[in-house]
Amino acid sequence: MTAARIPLPRLHAVTDERITRLPDFDDRARALGAAGAALHARGHTLAGRAHLTLARRLAAAAPDRLFVNDRADVALAAGAAGVQLPADGLSPADARRLGPHWWIGVSVHGLAAARAARDLGADYLLVGPVHRTPTHPDVLPLGLAGLAPFVALGLPVVAIGGVEAADGRALADAGAYGVAAIRALWDAPDPGAAARAMLKELA
Repeated sequence: MTAARIPLPRLHAVTDERITRLPDFDDRARALGAAGAALHARGHTLAGRAHLTLARRLAAAAPDRLFVNDRADVALAAGAAGVQLPADGLSPADARRLGPHWWIGVSVHGLAAARAARDLGADYLLVGPVHRTPTHPDVLPLGLAGLAPFVALGLPVVAIGGVEAADGRALADAGAYGVAAIRALWDAPDPGAAARAMLKELA
């Protein structure tokens, strides 16, 4: 018997290696979790054990809204609610065999990858960058209008890339189901207030 699946969160707070080194990282994670954000354990340079440690720290802050990026094995070990896969990584169909209850998302920058993810069983698409961002400096931003072809594929679209609290309403109007952010949430003076502001704009 598999665990019941939570509703797909509208707001996703994604970590990176810099964020995890903040001295008040756990306090910020708890504030974001209390505000209703899903917390993504992401760290491209993290080895498996370090990635699992990060996932467990985030699970303590949001036990039912932990997502793990890239590593299905870590998601399984940490009891995650979802996994965020790269477009060229494990297929959604294969991930489903490991976690039948998971929300399975795929990070995409182009329509071909988005269609492939949908056809292979993804539940949602993480689409971006919407704006220019230091995370993907060489990727041309989509802009708000660029979301439309992804939305038309029929899966929930979570927009990422330079997203600020003030963008929420415009992104929702453009068809986005939700938003994901790093700096706008983790670096905010009051992460909980920033998360609540974003969720209000998405409502």
